Amino acid sequence: MTASDAESAPPFLVAASLSGASDADWARAAAPHVDAAVLGGIALDPASRAAARDLVARDRSEFLPEDPLAWIARQLDRLADDSLRPGVNVRSATVDPVREAAEICAERGAVCEVNAHCRQPELRAVGCGESLLRDADRLAEYVSAAAETGATTSVKVRAEVPDVDLVAVADAVADAGADWLHVDAMDSEAVVQELTAGRTTGEAERPRDGLTVIANNGVRGRATVAEYAAYGADAVSVGRPSERPPALSRVADAVAVWRKGQLLAAGDADPPEAPP
Repeated sequence: MTASDAESAPPFLVAASLSGASDADWARAAAPHVDAAVLGGIALDPASRAAARDLVARDRSEFLPEDPLAWIARQLDRLADDSLRPGVNVRSATVDPVREAAEICAERGAVCEVNAHCRQPELRAVGCGESLLRDADRLAEYVSAAAETGATTSVKVRAEVPDVDLVAVADAVADAGADWLHVDAMDSEAVVQELTAGRTTGEAERPRDGLTVIANNGVRGRATVAEYAAYGADAVSVGRPSERPPALSRVADAVAVWRKGQLLAAGDADPPEAPP
């Protein structure tokens, strides 16, 4: 996707992966409201699976099927006739399983999302998740392996990681072939503007200008969608609200207004969110 393509494509809404919860049934429940749903995250190789088992031991939900690649294929096949675009968020301490997962995604028109986001110590210790932000060369290798299969390739990243230049990471993954940059803004919403600055001012194209930037964290309705839109996001995603139909519907309504070009002009405050 070129910079002009990113600017002209309509805004969209993604249901973001929730560990141990985001499977085909979850995606189908969200389908009336979202354009895409990212399943997972799912650990692919022995090291990441061992870390996931350690997380389960301390009461965190995780997907741990006997064969994670077969799980991905089954889940995506269950969504073959649904209207949304599926994807899978994957973790691995090695590159080959990422390539294999991406091949499954490519065959089914699904997005393969490389997880450079999870911050749990168990995952970081084996080189997964957030640790990839500090190893841009290895992250780029993962992205290249996924992109070479023909799968739309997303990278989920996290803001506010010490000693990480997220703009430099964005350039590195864009050079490696990433299509989407899925940004958990971590209460630092303006980071989206750093990643998209210059796309509409006629500056020379940079690698990350071709990325579709999806803003995540705190998206709850028109006010927050409008904020991310003003910072230049191409799309927004929701995590926990994907499991709460009233909240998800409110965000979907805001994105629909955004598509019409009326979001910033409307600017109405969101009603208070009811307790889940």
